[in-house]
Amino acid sequence: MKIIAVIPARYEASRFPAKLMQMLGEKTVITTTYQNVVETGLFDEVFVATDSEIIFNEIENNGGKAVMTGQHETGSDRIAEAVQNIDCDIVINVQGDEPFLKLEPLQQLIDVFKEDENQEISLASLKIKLHEKEEIENPNNVKVITDNNGFALYFSRSVIPFHREISFQVDYFKHIGVYAFRKHALLQFSKLEMKPLEISEKIECIRYLEYGMKIKLIETNFIGVGIDTPEDLEKARKLI
Repeated sequence: MKIIAVIPARYEASRFPAKLMQMLGEKTVITTTYQNVVETGLFDEVFVATDSEIIFNEIENNGGKAVMTGQHETGSDRIAEAVQNIDCDIVINVQGDEPFLKLEPLQQLIDVFKEDENQEISLASLKIKLHEKEEIENPNNVKVITDNNGFALYFSRSVIPFHREISFQVDYFKHIGVYAFRKHALLQFSKLEMKPLEISEKIECIRYLEYGMKIKLIETNFIGVGIDTPEDLEKARKLI
């Protein structure tokens, strides 16, 4: 299998505009993310897919590879445009605002497809257990519930499952927005109309579920810093 990584990068993020061009130490957020993905050594090629000349030039000027795309509602749609003429089998979507992703969870996603002999899985992604009530109730944390085989049942910004039976201990999982796609499933996704659940929740992988595709979730202990707010940026700077 030929495996590539694509980092979708929007300049005008709604909650924190220009966040990818903020500095982390001596590098921008997007350059840090790109170089960390390259350094894993897992991929035949790594690209940034962007509609911003600022981000395109930032990556190119730092020796990286970037692809210009049109404007899109979701990162997956942006990646689909970027890879449609690239020869590959598996596409890993690494969020541009997740600069500290490590090798192990990426390898776990790749292994999902190596073990999928019947090629049933369209998409693989990551989840991590939540423990703090504040984190569970935070709508910026997308929660996911899965079946006994690790396949996604639903994603939501609400608290799922609802803990009605208080005598029973229930686990909550946060969805980490790192995706691994079969290329043909990604291209199919980009042609599908958004349905009400995706529009309501603003969670793109719900589209796969609404059209009956299988999403495999891998539990990880990886704790990164997704940069959605200026406060998140300060946390990332402390890690640097």
